[in-house]
Amino acid sequence: MQTQTPAIPMYGPPIMLALALRVIERAHQEALAHGWQMVFAVVDSTDHLVALHRMDGVHHASIRVAQAKASTAVNFKRPTKVFEDAIAAGGAGVRLLALEGMMPMEGGIPLLQDGRIVGAIGVSGVQSMEDGLAAQAGAAVTNG
Repeated sequence: MQTQTPAIPMYGPPIMLALALRVIERAHQEALAHGWQMVFAVVDSTDHLVALHRMDGVHHASIRVAQAKASTAVNFKRPTKVFEDAIAAGGAGVRLLALEGMMPMEGGIPLLQDGRIVGAIGVSGVQSMEDGLAAQAGAAVTNG
């Protein structure tokens, strides 16, 4: 029996600002619920920054990391956790570190509308697993 790989979605039109802000607001609410200080970045389907929100007190490095996670998720059409897991497994997965523009840390998730990628959210500020939880909360706005 052959297992089918799920189809990788195509790119759609760029996410609009109003929707990007709703995505960030949902992720921000998740961060507040846990007492996390984070940065939230949303890029559109062409990898251009649409919105960025930095909570008070978060370290400056998280700004670039959040943007890099969003860019990785939209450019490679998959959550950044996929790359984190591949590298953690070792072996051939370590080759991913050589890819330009790769941020292999959980916290970046593509945003879908009508089955197409319209952008991605990237979150940074705490442990990557927690970044991933906030990113999932934000992505639920578009991904259901």
